[in-house]
Amino acid sequence: MDVVDLTRDLVSIPSHEDETAAGDYIEEWLRAETDADVRRDEVGNVIARVGTDEEAHADGETLALVGHHDVVAPAASQVDEDGAYVLERRDDRLYGRGTADMKGAVAAAMLAFRDAELALSNIDGVGGDDSGADALVFASFVGEEVGGVGARHAIERGFAPDYAIVGEGSTNYSKPGVTDVVVAHKGRRGSTITASGTAAHASEVEAGENAIYRATDAVDIVRDLEAPSVDVAGETLEGSLVVTEIDGGTAMNVIPERCALTIDERTVPGERAALERVESVEGVEWTVDQDLPPMRCDDEAFAESVLEAADAAQSGSPELVTKPHATDAGWLAEAGTECVIYGASEPGEAHTKAESVSIEVLERCRETYRAVAERWLR
Repeated sequence: MDVVDLTRDLVSIPSHEDETAAGDYIEEWLRAETDADVRRDEVGNVIARVGTDEEAHADGETLALVGHHDVVAPAASQVDEDGAYVLERRDDRLYGRGTADMKGAVAAAMLAFRDAELALSNIDGVGGDDSGADALVFASFVGEEVGGVGARHAIERGFAPDYAIVGEGSTNYSKPGVTDVVVAHKGRRGSTITASGTAAHASEVEAGENAIYRATDAVDIVRDLEAPSVDVAGETLEGSLVVTEIDGGTAMNVIPERCALTIDERTVPGERAALERVESVEGVEWTVDQDLPPMRCDDEAFAESVLEAADAAQSGSPELVTKPHATDAGWLAEAGTECVIYGASEPGEAHTKAESVSIEVLERCRETYRAVAERWLR
């Protein structure tokens, strides 16, 4: 089975509301194609391991190939009359929901995992009962599209690889036709500012406390805050901070007793904007609704080793780059895993009606993952 066939099988399985069937396929394939220790956890994550046994892990280190098999809801054109997802091949690309984000990269990682395990079995004295040997893990998570549900569940229950290659998109970042190695990305913190006041008739202004005025005082503080930035891989990764929604008041002739504002904040590794300052305004509370962590790889040797394999797998010259979008790499990095991102998806492909992925790039990803994994296990 090649990467096109495996991607076709994975993409055809609906997984935007229920990832069970896609997880079943991945689990069964791994059990049939490898001798790895394959496990399925309570939420549906599929995790396979070769090399050092997890309980016997001593001096060795673990490398994980990480993806997710959930997708966003498909467009009507991406589903057939029986409810299956449609995959079409046109020239050198595959079209369909999940091709780019990210079942194509999951397929490439599955094949690379199998090939690396086969290479491992041909090396005397590596893996098995050797507690000093390194280990290779494949993990496909659920719930990435809804806040990293699967990754967080696995981490809370001890999933802790030393290193990880996360197969999110890194193609066409430095230049067209090149798959780069992402060493940092932004996070996202979504929060709410709630201002409380006292209702009164609008003809008696002094009898009430205007919650909208208090909220706008808080907005003034937000506008004066400087969003952090950090220099990574020769680039400046810049955070941002913006008020995106407002809800307040009940009628034209009533002093409002409540006003709520939402804030979209793009975070960078190491720093956060001091949004808690808005609580210096009387009657104002600030609550965090979602906090997707940023990621930065601090192990230069690991990043360079992946870059070397990526360079060997393509004719172009890949670079170490940054990415604007939060991924499961953020959760892993927060838990102590050194992560890079390397995958087939290109900017503007994920979540679209015409989502597609290059077959050449999928093959490139498979070869890069395989090369890094085999070198790791040797």
